[in-house]
Amino acid sequence: MKRYLIAGLLVWVPLGITIWVVHWLLTSIDQILLVLPRNLQPRALIGFDIPGLGVVVAFLILLATGVVAANFFGQRVIRGWESLLGRIPFVKSIYSSVKQVSDTLLSKKGNAFRKALLVEFPRPGSWTIAFQTGTPAASVAPHLPGEHVSVYVPTTPNPTGGYFLMLPRSQVRELDMTVDEALKYIISMGVVAPRVSARAAKPGSPATQTDATISPAAPSTGTSVPDPRN
Repeated sequence: MKRYLIAGLLVWVPLGITIWVVHWLLTSIDQILLVLPRNLQPRALIGFDIPGLGVVVAFLILLATGVVAANFFGQRVIRGWESLLGRIPFVKSIYSSVKQVSDTLLSKKGNAFRKALLVEFPRPGSWTIAFQTGTPAASVAPHLPGEHVSVYVPTTPNPTGGYFLMLPRSQVRELDMTVDEALKYIISMGVVAPRVSARAAKPGSPATQTDATISPAAPSTGTSVPDPRN
């Protein structure tokens, strides 16, 4: 009975958590419909709410914004909007900082969070996974000996908190895993290990050794094996 209960939990726990997360996301995004006038909300028009309608509305808003921002007229409107926000005290600091971070993370030309690294942290001999976020700023780099890289060391199981470090490039090791695989590895506290890629699993490497190769030698029974040549 214990074995069957555990097998049932292995089926329902991931499914239940997935359903709960999806329901929470849909419910949260559906709140954007509350900004509509009361007479235009689904409950007033058809008598009941439509789950997931907020996701569709948010998708259409993002798509329309992207279409407008991709043409010449839309870019001029955005520059005017940014110029207006840049004249408002306190607001300009927040907006400019958030925009720089979002441009760095979401732009295809940016290098932030494109590489998973292995670094020694928090002390020598203790290793953890980090993400390369770029290089030290021009005002900082002259004070650092040699070439350095900027890395972000996330905490587990919540990777939104962490530490920002500037380490010598010689002290970081680039991993052959995607950022998604590295995040899964961090969030699961090392339980969900990334798959070994074909490039990393080269013949003769430890990753491709069989159990017989890495297993300890069998204990000697004291009986010698005769040489077939005799």
